[in-house]
Amino acid sequence: MSQGPSGPPRAWVVGSGGLVGRHLVGALHAAGHEVATSRVPWADEERSLEVLRHDLDDVVRRADGGPWVLAWCAGAGVVATGADALAAELRVFERFCALLPEDPDGDGVVVLASSAGGLYAGSGAPPFTEATPPAPLVPYGRTKLAMEEALAAAVARTGSRAVAARLANVYGPGQTLGKPQGLLSQLCLAHAMTRPLPVFVSLDTIRDYVYVADVAQMLRRCADLVRAEAPGVLVPKVVASGRPVTVGHLVSEARRVFHRPVRTAMAPGGAGQVLDLRLASVTWPEVDVLASTPLAAGLAATAADVRARVVSGGPLDG
Repeated sequence: MSQGPSGPPRAWVVGSGGLVGRHLVGALHAAGHEVATSRVPWADEERSLEVLRHDLDDVVRRADGGPWVLAWCAGAGVVATGADALAAELRVFERFCALLPEDPDGDGVVVLASSAGGLYAGSGAPPFTEATPPAPLVPYGRTKLAMEEALAAAVARTGSRAVAARLANVYGPGQTLGKPQGLLSQLCLAHAMTRPLPVFVSLDTIRDYVYVADVAQMLRRCADLVRAEAPGVLVPKVVASGRPVTVGHLVSEARRVFHRPVRTAMAPGGAGQVLDLRLASVTWPEVDVLASTPLAAGLAATAADVRARVVSGGPLDG
């Protein structure tokens, strides 16, 4: 079933079960794309590569000479994840990059969901932009940088184009609540379960929170825009709201949205976390305007989703 060269690109989302991947699938469907997803047995490296090789071949074959886009939104690691666990994740991605086919007509686009916080944690003079040299401090950030480098080498070899989407703190309905990440979602969970929120960083810590539905639209737009770039190029793109707030402000906003006090408890930890991670973008401003959801509205939607999952007694892992 070919889309044909004049139709919307055939899309493939790896990591469609995660927060960003799930919303991106919806955004691509809404834009008229035919979207493929994969069930990858991540715990088995060789089997993972077999599935990824098969599904990549299928997407390229079905594109039938027309454009295609791959969004890699997979990844179980967080800032606190150790080097050993991340090494396997990186190895699978590097081996996958070696599978990308030669693309003499420049029909292929790859969008990699990377991490602004991981990459810029050791950089100086915020706000950080695409022009800021990455300086990761922990294995998580070093892994994201290595993935970007592997993809850059792959598209240079194949003639495809790529976007390294350096995501701010993404939040929204459906976030996994069992992982030690997502302060905003954890805030909603603490509220729903009437328990204190453990806070591992100073209340003066500055972060950029961007709503996941906006992120999905921003990634889709990035995939369109990169087609105007030269073949074989990877474009870094900061994907953020551009509205940084302190953790203290976030707690105050939650108090206003929830209409009741939010209890917090300072907790030890926070390795790899820095005080100021303000972000700004100097690339593709037409993408930035898509980050339109106000913090209060996104917080209310996330809280409603979390409360519904708690009340139903269902799983809290997405």
